[in-house]
Amino acid sequence: MTDVEFGLDTFGDVPEDDAGRPLSPAAAIRQVVEEAVLADELGVDVLALGEHHRPEYAISTPETVLAGIATRTSRIRLSSGVTVLSSDDPVRVFQRFATVDALSNGRAEVILGRGSFTESFPLFGYDLSDYDALFEEKLDLFVRLLDEKPVTWHGTLRPPLEDADVHPKTESGRLSTWVGVGGSPQSVIRTARHGLPLMLAIIGGPPGRFAPYVDLYRKAAAQFGTTAHPVGMHSPGFVADTDEQAREVFWPHYRVIRDRIGALRGWAPIRREEYDREIEHGSLYIGSPETVARKIARAVAELGVGRFDLIYTAGAQPVSARRRAVELYGAKVIPMVRDLLAAAE
Repeated sequence: MTDVEFGLDTFGDVPEDDAGRPLSPAAAIRQVVEEAVLADELGVDVLALGEHHRPEYAISTPETVLAGIATRTSRIRLSSGVTVLSSDDPVRVFQRFATVDALSNGRAEVILGRGSFTESFPLFGYDLSDYDALFEEKLDLFVRLLDEKPVTWHGTLRPPLEDADVHPKTESGRLSTWVGVGGSPQSVIRTARHGLPLMLAIIGGPPGRFAPYVDLYRKAAAQFGTTAHPVGMHSPGFVADTDEQAREVFWPHYRVIRDRIGALRGWAPIRREEYDREIEHGSLYIGSPETVARKIARAVAELGVGRFDLIYTAGAQPVSARRRAVELYGAKVIPMVRDLLAAAE
């Protein structure tokens, strides 16, 4: 499993400076660009930016920020994590990411999802009652666009296309495309049916509980006669020089954002003991490089995945701490995980 890839994810959380003052959204976007440049220099394989339309998050158009990053990096792959396809147009999504692919010399990828946040639906005039149908229909169209040939397509929620030739084309002839799934068996099966790679969002509880989804994906692909690609997973975490420092820096800001979102979803406020338990036994990868590396290696081996992305921001963690987290992840965590996986083979 030494060929496992490692990435970093962020939604562009608006951080604080080291004096405790929040950055502007514009400065927060520039901060992500600087962290991406650092990750590129350190050998991180992928950077994924999530789409959100809330004040806590600065990134609403991942591909725009990725385009900027493309001009300042040379090797890191540039991904969304995720693009909310349901409230967007498949043709425009393809065009925007094909453009990022050109700017980055073939390093673009898109992770498509239904979206666990729903602010984009009323913002762009979509009915939440069509939540499932929108994604199903638009994913079907997007998959056809990946062939980069004229498309004739008819649906019920988007105007039809008749022999439409979409530009620009990619130089490789195929835009790297994944589907992000949060735990729905139907979504896993749909991903396998389309022959696309699966990215599992594992944000709570023991990661091993997702093993049946990995197995389901592979079995479904076999039944459909499609390709079962290496599965990816992404989970939240934070790296600092010591376990105590990582827990204490991450906790207050994580608690604020977790409770703010939880209040909208009917969750009880998080307690410190729950946080600590999630670090010890669940899907928070928080600690020193050694601690985080050991936990990632266990999860990768247990699920048999081919990619692990760390969501390294969750709230207003200070800028200097975020930069240090990126530095430690690229310089120490990834090499340690590779060594641990190699030793276990």
